[in-house]
Amino acid sequence: MRTRAFQRADLEVSEVGLGTWQLGGDWGEVSDDQAREVLHAALDAGVTVLDTADVYGDGRSERLVGEVVAERGDRDRVTIATKVGRRADPHVASAYTPEALRQWVARSRDNLGVERIDLLQLHCPPTEVYADDEVFGALDDLVTEGILAAHGVSVETCDEALRAIARPGVASVQIILNAFRQKPLEEVLPAAQEAGVGIIARVPLASGLLTGRYDLDTSFSADDHRSFNREGAAFDVGETFAGVPYEVGVRAAQEVSALAGDDLTAAQLALRWILDQEAVTTVIPGARSVEQVEGNVAASDLPPLGSELHEELRAIYDRHIRAHVHHRW
Repeated sequence: MRTRAFQRADLEVSEVGLGTWQLGGDWGEVSDDQAREVLHAALDAGVTVLDTADVYGDGRSERLVGEVVAERGDRDRVTIATKVGRRADPHVASAYTPEALRQWVARSRDNLGVERIDLLQLHCPPTEVYADDEVFGALDDLVTEGILAAHGVSVETCDEALRAIARPGVASVQIILNAFRQKPLEEVLPAAQEAGVGIIARVPLASGLLTGRYDLDTSFSADDHRSFNREGAAFDVGETFAGVPYEVGVRAAQEVSALAGDDLTAAQLALRWILDQEAVTTVIPGARSVEQVEGNVAASDLPPLGSELHEELRAIYDRHIRAHVHHRW
């Protein structure tokens, strides 16, 4: 497994990590045993960054991550990145106070079973928070006190990403980046690279669309966000199928799958496209099985796709996807 560094933080991580939203909830039922198998498989395969959040299963994902890492004795080898802020109800800018941040961080430390959090990210905060010096000053204080090793922001839009990158204490920006969400290539990735800010690419497979396994008849369980959040009923619609209308995404994904050929899967093609972006520090696909973990990790060993494939993927984006997402995020 190749590694890449967060230049603003003393962190070097595997270029393919593991997102653990699905181990907490909102992706259908995943048992504790299944979740543990996925975590062990990822760590066995060389993954050294696990991304979680305090709201994934109301702390379930954090607890599972912390327990497995501790059981294996991997605490010094593994970077645990978690996110806070979405517990605020209502989720408004005024809820982001230094006192609230300390409470959220304390809860995550307890869930994870750690004294210091490797990377603490604000979890898609309201846009007004990016201008709040007090919030980012409080995060800097937590780093100075040794409670956090580093902090960053998970964002919804490219404009938010650019605001976060401009903050000197921000070590990372987590953003949706995949073959169906290419806008970050224009300004966000160059700005992050120039500033030394790490990029964590999330939703890399567009909620599974880019695996090529779904068709118009595919159904999802009622407790899966791919059923209940297609119109943004629960949270930002961009988190579900990357904001692409399902029928449009299925047709475009079929064209992406045809480019994969016999040498790699559609998912590996999609992940390799992200890894070909030099400014990306790590990509964090989720997984519900050992086989999915192993397939995702294999993308790190693949050679770059080459200019022709990149041009064809851009053409699919321009033809089918751009009009639906480019102006929104």
